[in-house]
Parts: sequence; C-alpha cells; structure tokens
Amino acid sequence: MAAETSSSSSAVTEEELTLTVKWSGKEYTVRVCGDDTVGELKRRICEVTNVLPKRQKLLYPKVGSKLADESLLLSQLPLKSSLKMTMIGEFDARVYAQGVFDYYWVFLDMWLGMGVMVFWDNWHPFGPLHHITVEDDILVDEVDSPDVIDDFELGQDEVVEIKDNDANRQKLRRRSAHYKIQLRNPCRKGKKLLVLDIDYTLFDHRSTAENPLELMRPYLHEFLTAVYAEYDIIIWSATGMKWVELKMGQLGVLDNPNYKITALLDHSAMITVHSDARGTFDCKPLGIIWAQYPEYYSSKNTIMFDDLRRNFVMNPQNGLTIKPFKKAHANRDSDQELMKLTQYLLAIADLDDLSSIDHKEWESYNEDYFKRRRRT
Repeated sequence: MAAETSSSSSAVTEEELTLTVKWSGKEYTVRVCGDDTVGELKRRICEVTNVLPKRQKLLYPKVGSKLADESLLLSQLPLKSSLKMTMIGEFDARVYAQGVFDYYWVFLDMWLGMGVMVFWDNWHPFGPLHHITVEDDILVDEVDSPDVIDDFELGQDEVVEIKDNDANRQKLRRRSAHYKIQLRNPCRKGKKLLVLDIDYTLFDHRSTAENPLELMRPYLHEFLTAVYAEYDIIIWSATGMKWVELKMGQLGVLDNPNYKITALLDHSAMITVHSDARGTFDCKPLGIIWAQYPEYYSSKNTIMFDDLRRNFVMNPQNGLTIKPFKKAHANRDSDQELMKLTQYLLAIADLDDLSSIDHKEWESYNEDYFKRRRRT
C-alpha cells in the first residue's frame, strides 16, 4: 500500500500540466510540472505577460490563499488543465519602457558617445537614467525575494541528499529535455568550460550609475580574454534572458573581439530543490549543459563561479564561491578577484579532472602553484 502511495505521489510530481491563465482580457498558456513551485509558475507567467511575479495575484477555484505561498509545490494544489486561472496584476509600463529604451541607449551611446546622456536625462519620461535602479529593467526578478543576496552553508550530508534525490534527478532530466540551449558560438573541442553568474559576480546590480560600465567588475575583459584561451565561456543568470542580453551587451561582453561567449542561460534553466533545513530554493544544475553537449563538457572539465553557493548544490564539486562585488563605487579600485581567479583557472587548465580539486581552497592552490614554479 505504501509503495502504491509513493508511486502515485511520484506520478503527480512528474506530470506536466498546461495551464491557461486569464489576464487583461486575454488567455496565456504556461507549462509546469507538479514539482515546480508557485514561484516558478509566476516566473513562467511573467515570461508571457511581462507582469513581475511580485505584482501577480493568482486566483483559482478551491485554492484560496495558498497561491500566495511561492515555496508551495504545485503538486500540493488541486490544479487541472481543464480549469482556467485568473491573474490580477498591473503591467509595469516603466519596466517595459526601461528595457526598450536601454537598447536604444546602447546603440546611441556607441554612435554619439556619452553625450547621449544629456538627451536621455532631458527626454526620458521617467526621469534621469541614474534615478532608475538596475532592478527596474529586470523583467524577472532573481528569485523575486528581498533576501536573495543572503546565502547559506549547506552541510555535506544535506548536499548529498539533495544531489542524489530521485525527484531532483527527475527534474534535471525534464529540464534538460525541455530547455534548449541556444549557442552563440560553437563549442570548441578540447577546451574546458567556465560557467559564470552575473549579479555580484561580474556586475554590481544593486548600485546605481549613469553608465553601466561603472558597475562592471574590474578586469572583466582582461579576465575573459585570458581564460578564453583554455575555456569555453557560458554565462548563466537567475534572471530573465532579456536582462542577460541587455546587460552583457551594455558591458561589451557579447561582441568583444578578444573572446567569444558560447551561450547564455537564464532562470528557465534552473530547477527547484527542497532541503528540510532550508526549505525550497532554486539552483543551477550543470547537468543541463552536460546532457546537451556530452561530447564537449562533463563534470571533469567544468568549473562554475557564483556568489551564491546554493546555486551549485547539484554539482558542488564543480562550484567556486566568488567574493561578491558590491558597492562598486567604493570598491572598484581595490577589487582584484578576477585577476587572482585568472591565475587559478590557468593553473588548473592542464588537469584531467577539475572536479577532483577542492575549489574552496583556490587561493591556497594559487600560492602553492607559484611556489612550485619558482622552484623549477
């Protein structure tokens, strides 16, 4: 009997649902699974409506206020494809305009130089650009939670439990099958893979500035140029693809002549996992990349930088927790993290298995490496 109950529960969580969401006189279709959370459902709705998750109120028969709990699994709700969900929420014209005008700002800035800021400040209907925080042009907030910048240390046993959990492995397989990575440049045979986060890793997304370059982490282009000799580079952000393309374009990362970006991934490639101690949270499983390009990448030749260690809970042996780059205006002149990590990546580039190293000790590895080199 217990086995039947377990099998039934597994079927519910694996089942994919196609839900119809009514908003503003139109109907939108989103696809979810039972083991997705309400928060993930809201992000899917945001993708098709541009209504931020924090602005959405979802109404569904016989559910009541449960849809307000974004950590709740959809399998715990009596959802049916035959019933339509209603969303109440305002489309944020300022968010839309910011995204649109920022694209024009990038183009005009290249043509006219920084003089375009005078044009923007006097014409832009929402005021000067530096009065609009970077968050305003994110169509999908990173986890859409004020505590997203807080990280937590998972115990070794807890990490193993999450990584080896059958339900999480099933989520990974489904996400690998449904999320198609779009290559911007070909994978290169014989190169290792570097996967990079954006917020607080390459860019201070909380500070404000007239020019996005003021918020770029120091030595970013030098870092990418140097490591490109040994590594293909994929950028993976927990925000929406529109934001990823916009910011990487503004920073000059997508068209730099000295290196090429293999692919961009967004929040849609992430999966939701559960910890008894920490609750439900999203993470970035590298298995999605390995499953789609097994002839190029694997756990042996991949390393991932992120300021949130929870993001590589499904592949902890491949993650390196980078020091967050915050308060750019105060720390721009002193931050040398990317310079030091350049040395580390080049030092380990000849190793056969990157997952065999404890990346927590990367700074000590740098010191030992250069001591060995001096002896020889």
